[in-house]
Amino acid sequence: MVKNHWDPITASQVTKGVEELVYRSNLIGSDRAVCNWGGGNTSVKTIEKDFRGRDIEVMWVKGSGSDLATMKAPNFTALNLEDILPLFERNQMPDEEMVAYLSHCMIDSKHPRPSIETLLHAFLPFKHVDHTHPDAIISLCCADNGKQLAEEIFGNRFVWVPYVRPGFTLSKMIAQGVLNNPNAELVLMEKHGLVTWGETSEESYAKTIQIINEAENYINERIDETTVFGGQKYQTLTEDEATRILARVMPVIRGAVSDERKMLLTYDRGEDVLQFVNSYNAPELSQIGAACPDHLVHTKMVPLYINWDPQTKDANALIASVNEGVTSFKEAYKEYFERNKNEGDIMSEPAPRVILIPGVGMVNTGKDVKNSRVSGALYHRAIAVMKGSTSLGKFVSLSENESYNVEYWPLELYKLSLAPAEAEFSRKVAFITGGAGGIGSATANRLVSEGAHVVLADLNIEGAEKVAAEINGQFGENRAIAMKMDVTKEEQVQAAFDQTALFYGGVDIIINNAGLATSNPIDETTLDEWNLNMNVLGTGYFLVAREAFKQMKTQGIGGNMVFVGSKNSVYAGKNAAAYSSVKALETHLARCIAAEGGEYGIRVNSVLPDAVLQGSAIWGSRWREDRAAAYGIHPDQLEEHYRKRTTLLVNIYPSDIAESIAFFASSKAEKTTGCMLTVDGGVPAAFTR
Repeated sequence: MVKNHWDPITASQVTKGVEELVYRSNLIGSDRAVCNWGGGNTSVKTIEKDFRGRDIEVMWVKGSGSDLATMKAPNFTALNLEDILPLFERNQMPDEEMVAYLSHCMIDSKHPRPSIETLLHAFLPFKHVDHTHPDAIISLCCADNGKQLAEEIFGNRFVWVPYVRPGFTLSKMIAQGVLNNPNAELVLMEKHGLVTWGETSEESYAKTIQIINEAENYINERIDETTVFGGQKYQTLTEDEATRILARVMPVIRGAVSDERKMLLTYDRGEDVLQFVNSYNAPELSQIGAACPDHLVHTKMVPLYINWDPQTKDANALIASVNEGVTSFKEAYKEYFERNKNEGDIMSEPAPRVILIPGVGMVNTGKDVKNSRVSGALYHRAIAVMKGSTSLGKFVSLSENESYNVEYWPLELYKLSLAPAEAEFSRKVAFITGGAGGIGSATANRLVSEGAHVVLADLNIEGAEKVAAEINGQFGENRAIAMKMDVTKEEQVQAAFDQTALFYGGVDIIINNAGLATSNPIDETTLDEWNLNMNVLGTGYFLVAREAFKQMKTQGIGGNMVFVGSKNSVYAGKNAAAYSSVKALETHLARCIAAEGGEYGIRVNSVLPDAVLQGSAIWGSRWREDRAAAYGIHPDQLEEHYRKRTTLLVNIYPSDIAESIAFFASSKAEKTTGCMLTVDGGVPAAFTR
């Protein structure tokens, strides 16, 4: 049952007009069983002053591309109702003409383009109107006997509108149906959703909740959990079993779906998902079509169902089925596009957005984590609708051609065009060791600012979590995650890459940056000191690079490694034999991997900084005192000493190193591998030769 969340106290403090519309809209959108992500629309009619100071009747309606759950006043559009209402006398109006006409009705050109369904709200003679996509209602509207069942539930209180794509014709059909039925309290839109209204905002919201619950009660009385979707054919794997398999399979899926443009992955093991994927009827039922037009852009017409017996727990067999399934899906999608395309259509990525795996759950794909999870959230709604429809009768969907026309509908694609342009590192995942430190955090922010998702791996988990929280606060949820990892521990490094695969689907860029430094004359360098440097800066870099190489090779879509070496990689630092030796090892290791990685599209380059004191834990340790002693100066004089020894007379900061890392990781360096770039202000003794 959906709940009525209206709070009289909060509502009484909201300003009448558009602000009360915001309050109602956020309540409606906050429950995805009531309204899809990005879908639905709401309106209110008010009296406002126009630019000449005259009182005019204005309709505020949801702007295109917004989500009811989070939208605020600037996301609504105000239109002069007097200019719109004469359209009701027309017999037809093409989409392009309707959009152009409504642009002239806006009282502020800075407002967003009004909703596709603006006329639906304008033609209904009610102050407050809500259009939603509730699971229970769509279950009814997608059942082959839905109209007959609606009569049992609602009697003569509803208007049934046959499926018509949103626009002028549908809006007029709805308004005419309501005018013809004096008892009408709601409109049921076949294969689409619900329309309700009220003279107050609270009345409109309450009516929406009431109608949904009437339908939901009716459906729930007829659901038998033991026979839903034909009953359960497979058992669910345990969480440990499923995630162990997914850690291997996700990079395979990512590679298979990213041959044209990279995709990020998420997975979902919700109870409803598992009930569906494990059922006898899922292979056939999942291929009938979308449960709602709003789903199509994010889920495509159908998901990919993987034929695999989870009881075998055979990951290799699953990998084979995934590769075969994705290949077949893409071929079928291209044929679907060719059968239905209109002049000027450009095919979107042909890979699936929803992948169903028995015993395991659902894997979703998208250009970023947000869009991947939107696809998953919408398929949760599809499962709920199919569950309701098949409990009432037979689930039916749109025809193939209509599904295509909705998926490639210019007015629907316009919503996607509102998203920011993709940047250099969009669709890419960067794994940064030493992510809590000065260079690591600066690099993370630099890459995320151009679209990347980042993993911050560090022994200092509190510091990494702080950096991740700052990034997510500025750039959006799930753009960064923190992991505690000791680069010298093989099992921890392997586990970190497994977690990266589970969270994002795989990895594109690794920044080998974790570090430490010690300083002693050679005759005072202990074996423990030597081994410490070798373990962290040598073995650690090797383990991270090896695991990244494995995952990149599995994905088959190339990759990029940047090693953060040092001026000491090519310069024999005084009283730093252990540190300098292993820094030289790092850069040669990078060249070795570059030689092996070329055939797989894996590039490996090194950045050689010097004296990056800002934000570095190394320089807050004994290293500062030791280096000052080596130069015969006070520790507070180090910055100036380092500046003066450069030919450019500059200090080097984390942002300088981040910029060079970003260059190597970017398309600007796509034909460069096995290279070293010195960022030290110009220290002649360290010039490469």
